[in-house]
Amino acid sequence: MKEKNLKRLWAWIWAAVVAIILALFIRFYLFVPIIVDGVSMMPTLTDGNRVIINRFGSIERFDVVVFRENGTDYIKRVIGLPGDVVEYKQDTLYINGKKYDEPYLDDYKKKMKDGYLTEDYSTKELLPEGKVPSNAYFVLGDNRRASRDSRIIGPVSKTKMVGTAPVCYWPLADAKIID
Repeated sequence: MKEKNLKRLWAWIWAAVVAIILALFIRFYLFVPIIVDGVSMMPTLTDGNRVIINRFGSIERFDVVVFRENGTDYIKRVIGLPGDVVEYKQDTLYINGKKYDEPYLDDYKKKMKDGYLTEDYSTKELLPEGKVPSNAYFVLGDNRRASRDSRIIGPVSKTKMVGTAPVCYWPLADAKIID
Protein backbone atom coordinates (compact mmCIF):
# COMPACT_ATOMS: atom_id res chain seq x y z
CA MET A 1 0.00 0.00 0.00
CA LYS A 2 2.82 2.43 0.85
CA GLU A 3 4.49 1.73 -2.47
CA LYS A 4 1.28 2.56 -4.35
CA ASN A 5 0.87 5.85 -2.44
CA LEU A 6 4.51 6.74 -3.08
CA LYS A 7 4.04 6.17 -6.82
CA ARG A 8 0.96 8.42 -6.78
CA LEU A 9 2.87 11.11 -4.92
CA TRP A 10 5.71 11.02 -7.45
CA ALA A 11 3.20 11.16 -10.31
CA TRP A 12 1.65 14.31 -8.81
CA ILE A 13 5.05 15.88 -8.17
CA TRP A 14 6.12 15.11 -11.74
CA ALA A 15 2.87 16.58 -13.14
CA ALA A 16 3.33 19.73 -11.04
CA VAL A 17 6.95 20.18 -12.19
CA VAL A 18 5.96 19.76 -15.85
CA ALA A 19 3.06 22.21 -15.41
CA ILE A 20 5.34 24.82 -13.80
CA ILE A 21 8.00 24.46 -16.51
CA LEU A 22 5.35 24.72 -19.23
CA ALA A 23 3.76 27.78 -17.58
CA LEU A 24 7.16 29.50 -17.25
CA PHE A 25 8.01 28.73 -20.88
CA ILE A 26 4.71 30.18 -22.08
CA ARG A 27 5.04 33.20 -19.78
CA PHE A 28 8.62 34.15 -20.68
CA TYR A 29 8.92 33.01 -24.30
CA LEU A 30 5.53 32.95 -25.99
CA PHE A 31 3.15 35.48 -24.42
CA VAL A 32 4.90 38.13 -22.34
CA PRO A 33 2.92 40.66 -20.27
CA ILE A 34 4.03 44.31 -20.32
CA ILE A 35 2.75 47.49 -18.67
CA VAL A 36 2.14 50.53 -20.89
CA ASP A 37 4.16 53.47 -19.61
CA GLY A 38 3.13 56.89 -20.91
CA VAL A 39 0.49 58.48 -23.09
CA SER A 40 1.92 57.98 -26.58
CA MET A 41 -0.65 55.31 -27.53
CA MET A 42 -3.76 57.14 -26.29
CA PRO A 43 -6.64 56.64 -26.91
CA THR A 44 -5.94 53.01 -27.88
CA LEU A 45 -3.88 52.28 -24.77
CA THR A 46 -3.43 54.40 -21.66
CA ASP A 47 -0.73 54.66 -19.02
CA GLY A 48 -0.89 51.59 -16.77
CA ASN A 49 -2.72 49.30 -19.22
CA ARG A 50 -1.35 45.78 -19.29
CA VAL A 51 -0.94 44.02 -22.62
CA ILE A 52 0.27 40.61 -23.72
CA ILE A 53 3.07 40.45 -26.27
CA ASN A 54 3.01 37.70 -28.86
CA ARG A 55 6.65 37.01 -29.81
CA PHE A 56 5.78 34.84 -32.81
CA GLY A 57 4.08 35.54 -36.09
CA SER A 58 4.59 38.20 -38.69
CA ILE A 59 4.31 41.93 -38.14
CA GLU A 60 1.77 43.61 -40.39
CA ARG A 61 0.74 47.17 -41.11
CA PHE A 62 -1.24 48.76 -38.24
CA ASP A 63 -0.19 46.10 -35.71
CA VAL A 64 0.61 47.47 -32.26
CA VAL A 65 4.16 46.35 -31.48
CA VAL A 66 6.68 46.47 -28.68
CA PHE A 67 10.32 47.16 -29.48
CA ARG A 68 13.39 47.65 -27.33
CA GLU A 69 15.57 50.73 -27.83
CA ASN A 70 18.54 51.41 -25.51
CA GLY A 71 17.17 49.08 -22.82
CA THR A 72 13.68 50.65 -22.84
CA ASP A 73 10.53 49.00 -24.19
CA TYR A 74 8.34 51.15 -26.43
CA ILE A 75 4.85 50.38 -27.68
CA LYS A 76 3.78 51.90 -31.01
CA ARG A 77 1.77 51.15 -34.14
CA VAL A 78 3.42 49.94 -37.38
CA ILE A 79 2.58 52.34 -40.18
CA GLY A 80 5.30 51.69 -42.73
CA LEU A 81 6.64 48.32 -43.83
CA PRO A 82 10.04 47.82 -45.51
CA GLY A 83 10.18 49.71 -48.81
CA ASP A 84 7.18 51.97 -48.07
CA VAL A 85 7.02 55.71 -48.61
CA VAL A 86 4.94 57.15 -45.75
CA GLU A 87 3.39 60.62 -46.01
CA TYR A 88 0.92 62.69 -44.02
CA LYS A 89 -0.92 65.54 -45.71
CA GLN A 90 -3.61 67.49 -43.85
CA ASP A 91 -3.95 64.74 -41.22
CA THR A 92 -4.41 62.02 -43.86
CA LEU A 93 -2.12 59.01 -44.20
CA TYR A 94 -0.69 58.05 -47.60
CA ILE A 95 1.45 54.97 -48.10
CA ASN A 96 3.12 54.62 -51.49
CA GLY A 97 0.70 57.28 -52.75
CA LYS A 98 -2.43 55.42 -51.62
CA LYS A 99 -4.74 56.98 -49.02
CA TYR A 100 -5.33 54.89 -45.86
CA ASP A 101 -8.00 55.35 -43.22
CA GLU A 102 -7.02 55.12 -39.58
CA PRO A 103 -10.30 54.27 -37.81
CA TYR A 104 -8.52 53.84 -34.46
CA LEU A 105 -7.89 57.63 -34.52
CA ASP A 106 -11.39 58.80 -35.54
CA ASP A 107 -12.70 59.60 -32.04
CA TYR A 108 -9.45 61.32 -31.12
CA LYS A 109 -9.50 63.48 -34.27
CA LYS A 110 -13.08 64.59 -33.55
CA LYS A 111 -11.94 65.97 -30.18
CA MET A 112 -9.16 68.04 -31.77
CA LYS A 113 -10.00 71.71 -31.58
CA ASP A 114 -6.71 73.25 -32.57
CA GLY A 115 -5.47 71.79 -35.83
CA TYR A 116 -4.38 68.37 -36.94
CA LEU A 117 -3.44 65.35 -34.86
CA THR A 118 -0.56 64.47 -37.21
CA GLU A 119 1.51 67.21 -38.80
CA ASP A 120 2.53 66.95 -42.45
CA TYR A 121 5.70 64.97 -43.14
CA SER A 122 7.12 62.43 -45.52
CA THR A 123 9.75 59.71 -45.36
CA LYS A 124 11.03 61.24 -48.60
CA GLU A 125 12.24 64.16 -46.48
CA LEU A 126 13.06 62.28 -43.27
CA LEU A 127 15.00 59.25 -44.50
CA PRO A 128 18.12 59.12 -46.66
CA GLU A 129 16.61 56.69 -49.18
CA GLY A 130 13.17 58.32 -48.95
CA LYS A 131 11.54 55.05 -47.92
CA VAL A 132 11.54 52.63 -45.01
CA PRO A 133 14.72 50.50 -45.13
CA SER A 134 14.43 46.80 -45.98
CA ASN A 135 15.23 45.67 -42.43
CA ALA A 136 12.99 48.12 -40.53
CA TYR A 137 9.51 49.42 -39.76
CA PHE A 138 8.13 52.96 -39.51
CA VAL A 139 6.19 53.23 -36.23
CA LEU A 140 3.99 55.95 -34.75
CA GLY A 141 2.20 56.39 -31.46
CA ASP A 142 -1.56 56.91 -31.73
CA ASN A 143 -1.19 60.12 -29.70
CA ARG A 144 0.78 61.76 -32.49
CA ARG A 145 1.31 65.02 -30.61
CA ALA A 146 3.01 63.30 -27.67
CA SER A 147 4.88 60.35 -29.12
CA ARG A 148 8.58 59.62 -29.49
CA ASP A 149 8.38 57.51 -32.62
CA SER A 150 9.95 57.02 -36.06
CA ARG A 151 9.55 60.70 -36.86
CA ILE A 152 12.17 61.33 -34.15
CA ILE A 153 14.16 58.11 -33.68
CA GLY A 154 13.93 56.89 -37.27
CA PRO A 155 12.79 53.51 -38.55
CA VAL A 156 12.95 50.64 -36.04
CA SER A 157 15.10 47.67 -36.99
CA LYS A 158 13.44 44.26 -37.19
CA THR A 159 16.03 42.97 -34.71
CA LYS A 160 14.71 45.37 -32.04
CA MET A 161 11.14 44.10 -32.31
CA VAL A 162 9.95 42.14 -29.27
CA GLY A 163 6.55 41.23 -30.73
CA THR A 164 2.99 42.33 -31.38
CA ALA A 165 0.54 43.39 -28.67
CA PRO A 166 -2.82 41.95 -29.72
CA VAL A 167 -4.57 42.00 -26.32
CA CYS A 168 -5.06 44.47 -23.49
CA TYR A 169 -6.15 42.55 -20.39
CA TRP A 170 -5.93 45.04 -17.50
CA PRO A 171 -7.67 46.96 -16.10
CA LEU A 172 -10.73 44.88 -16.86
CA ALA A 173 -12.69 47.96 -17.95
CA ASP A 174 -10.11 48.44 -20.76
CA ALA A 175 -9.78 44.74 -21.69
CA LYS A 176 -9.99 44.29 -25.46
CA ILE A 177 -8.51 42.93 -28.63
CA ILE A 178 -6.35 45.79 -29.91
CA ASP A 179 -7.35 47.04 -33.38
